[in-house]
Amino acid sequence: MHLIINNYLKFPAYILTHPIDGFEQMKREKKGKLSVAFALLFFTCLLQIMNYQYLGFLVNDSNPQELNSIKLTSFIIIFVLLFTIGNWSITTLLDGKGKFKDIFMMVCYSLFPIVLIGYPNILLSHIYTGDEVSFYYIAQGIGSFLLVFLIFLGLLVVHEYSLLRTVATVILTLLAMSVILFISLLLFSLAQQILGFIMGLYQEITWRYF
Repeated sequence: MHLIINNYLKFPAYILTHPIDGFEQMKREKKGKLSVAFALLFFTCLLQIMNYQYLGFLVNDSNPQELNSIKLTSFIIIFVLLFTIGNWSITTLLDGKGKFKDIFMMVCYSLFPIVLIGYPNILLSHIYTGDEVSFYYIAQGIGSFLLVFLIFLGLLVVHEYSLLRTVATVILTLLAMSVILFISLLLFSLAQQILGFIMGLYQEITWRYF
């Protein structure tokens, strides 16, 4: 039990409060666990579903009847994978010291403030009155800021870059993500067209000869 608390709560919280030292320990001392990274990713995906379904009516514009859990969770997973692949492809060319696993774990551990703030915020959203709704958005904003802040410092530590080089890497990573997404959509569209052609050809042959 003590080990679970250390791995799943204490160390992510330590990274949140001491990001540079925490990410150093993750990389150098192997304190981070892949299972914890996947757990944080899972709870972030679950949070998206719960936000859609259970947020207080003052802050929830969604229709629970239209819930599409696959669409909600895939957005988070695709973002994490795209960022990891994009950053790894760029930093491989720019002498980055981080491995693919290091980048993935760093991004997932950076989701901790989203999880930490998000779940209590769902409960509080049912308590807030009209004048207090701003507290919900402030909390969400803090969570998003901490996510970006942790990812930035994580990149700096994992790849052993300077501040300026980290900024340049983030910009190039976003460009790489756009290129990867564009190519993926292009290939998906092409695959659909090829599949449609094959199915049409099969139906034509079946109709003519059978």
